[in-house]
Amino acid sequence: MLTKPASPTTITLWNGREIPRLGMGCWAIGGPFFAGDTPLGWGDVDDEESVEAIHRAIDLGIRFFDTASNYGAGHSEEVLGRAIGNRGDIIIATKFGFATDPETKQATGAFADEAFIRRSVETSLRRLKRDRLDLLQFHINDFPPEQSDAVFDTLETLRAEGKIDAFGWSTDFPDRAARHTGRQGYVSVQHTMNVFEPVPEMVALIEREGLISINRGPLAMGLLTGKFTADKAVGAKDVRGAALDWMVYFKDGRMAPEFAARLDAVRDLLTSGGRTLTQGALAWLWAHSPRALPIPGFRTVAQVDENAGALEKGPLSADAMAGIDAALARV
Repeated sequence: MLTKPASPTTITLWNGREIPRLGMGCWAIGGPFFAGDTPLGWGDVDDEESVEAIHRAIDLGIRFFDTASNYGAGHSEEVLGRAIGNRGDIIIATKFGFATDPETKQATGAFADEAFIRRSVETSLRRLKRDRLDLLQFHINDFPPEQSDAVFDTLETLRAEGKIDAFGWSTDFPDRAARHTGRQGYVSVQHTMNVFEPVPEMVALIEREGLISINRGPLAMGLLTGKFTADKAVGAKDVRGAALDWMVYFKDGRMAPEFAARLDAVRDLLTSGGRTLTQGALAWLWAHSPRALPIPGFRTVAQVDENAGALEKGPLSADAMAGIDAALARV
């Protein structure tokens, strides 16, 4: 079982290393990829800017980067490999389960058999230029729990072989997250969590089991940056403009109206203590659970600076947290 973090803005990992309680999510820096005509990425990217931003994050103390084998059809891993390589002081978490064609940038299916997992691991090791994967996460959110036993048997074997150091599941379902807690090497759950989605059942499970709560969507896919207005639309290659069932924060590429009132209700509380709205959203997560490790996305050096700046201000106060609960209850 993992120990509690040594300070409000650090966390102790499965390997005993203490790192800042903030990672960088690398979905966006993978660039465009698609399922047919449906965009799955966040639009065009500048690889030079991405590499510079990664280096800036490292300079600011960030030691955790999260990606996946399918982000940008593998391009995200390649950019991370170029920027970081086999540095032993940096933790890189990646995921498997969704196949993509790097030439066409098309998604080609979801797979979880042992042969696919092993191929995916070797491909990720090559792209990332790593000798071993620090953390490998199962990426299929709603995979049948009883069928997942074979998947995690394979992960245990890969860990015994030295291919991976630890593993987890990227899932929003507490029953799936709980199924493999008894396995040695099962250390984390990646799941949606932010001011608008506090997911108490998942948090209780993770805290009880001493796991790491890797928070995707900590900024509600950009909504909690405050940069969107009712008439501001995302680009044509941006996943936030796609008609996907799980895309709740944006509709037709614009901020979903039902979230505008919620954002207005908590804006002043999140920006307390001189924080930006982004920094307040991250501070809420740290106050919400001592196991929270948010991974906000980035594409620029400026975004990295703003995200990392939240560490200096720490978690929100208990009064601010209570005020946010009350404000959201009124909306």
